Amino acid sequence: MSWLDLPPDTGFGLDNLPLGIFSTEGTAPRTGVRIGDAVLDLGGFTGEPQHATGSLNSWLAHGPAAWRGLRRRLTEALTAERHRASVEKHLVPVADVRMHLPIEVADYVDFYSSKAHAENVGRIFRPDAEPLTPNWRHLPIGYTGRAGTVAVSGTPVVRPCGQRKSPEDDRPTFGPSQRLDIEAEVGFVVGVPSERGTRLPVGAFPDHVFGVCLVNDWSARDLQAWEYVPLGPFLGKSFLTSVSPWVVPLAALEAARVPPPARDIPLLPYLDDVAEPWGFDIGLEVRINGSLVSRPPFRDMYWTAAQQLAHLTSNGASLRTGDLYASGTVSGASREERGSLLELSWNGTEPLTLADGSTRSFLPDGDEVTISASAPGPGGGRIGFGEVTGRVAPFR
Repeated sequence: MSWLDLPPDTGFGLDNLPLGIFSTEGTAPRTGVRIGDAVLDLGGFTGEPQHATGSLNSWLAHGPAAWRGLRRRLTEALTAERHRASVEKHLVPVADVRMHLPIEVADYVDFYSSKAHAENVGRIFRPDAEPLTPNWRHLPIGYTGRAGTVAVSGTPVVRPCGQRKSPEDDRPTFGPSQRLDIEAEVGFVVGVPSERGTRLPVGAFPDHVFGVCLVNDWSARDLQAWEYVPLGPFLGKSFLTSVSPWVVPLAALEAARVPPPARDIPLLPYLDDVAEPWGFDIGLEVRINGSLVSRPPFRDMYWTAAQQLAHLTSNGASLRTGDLYASGTVSGASREERGSLLELSWNGTEPLTLADGSTRSFLPDGDEVTISASAPGPGGGRIGFGEVTGRVAPFR
């Protein structure tokens, strides 16, 4: 039990202790730990200069021993009454802080690992063919995105412009996207780098990945549809990727670990995770202007984050501290579990109705999208991830 007066339903108790970068009025960004409705100024508490850099990167690079050590130190400080005076003076109400991007993003990779999502997309765009491409069951499909356009929750979503061409048009046109979409995803933050030319096994996942955040990989579907052949996503994705400000440690998610769904075919040995599966029972919720539109289940993801990491490095590609890789859209089998408007509206043919009676196929200016999530914690508690939010602004 903590000497702090923690709300009984908090997702930010002693079992969580997520890290982020915060500032208060007139102060520089620095590392904080979320505990209940407060943020612990980690640099002030520890006196260590690495927590005053405005990024988690330098501390993350120290690796699992340092991660575990800090977690033990925080747990002791927040439970033992003798530490109360030295800790309380470094606590800041969460309502008084501004959150910043938690990491300096080195590389950004986005995967395509939900079978339900991939099948839905296949049925929408290839109705007379097999929904999944021939390679989908054999490897985690992904692409390398643009790290410089990853931004913290709350960053305005400026409607992107680009080339568009519908099947009825003779030539492409240029202008603002008319089919702006969301993708509810889960992201993984790399702390420990790897050497170029080294392949990492599935079991190396907890040695390199510190924790988990939420991701909204905003997508301009009309731009994407025209540009993606033959090389895949480009400008339809790279205008903005939003992440939640708190990074939840893998250590907080032990009670949420689950085996992934049964695979359709035998996997190649480097992707075999039978001995150490790394699925997570994370429940997401997607809201548009406060109206709940979907509850995507992360536990149904066909490819796990450990397999994604093994595949990402299987050609010898190196990891860097601050790398971020995302799961791809999280979708479940039912309509109310779909993680994108492309699926929820079936490419605009079946608009969904919000609580105020308005309908949506894709996002108009002014809409605000919020993705939140939680996972089981020890003893029946919950682990909170906070939110990733963005409001659509007109094109410039």
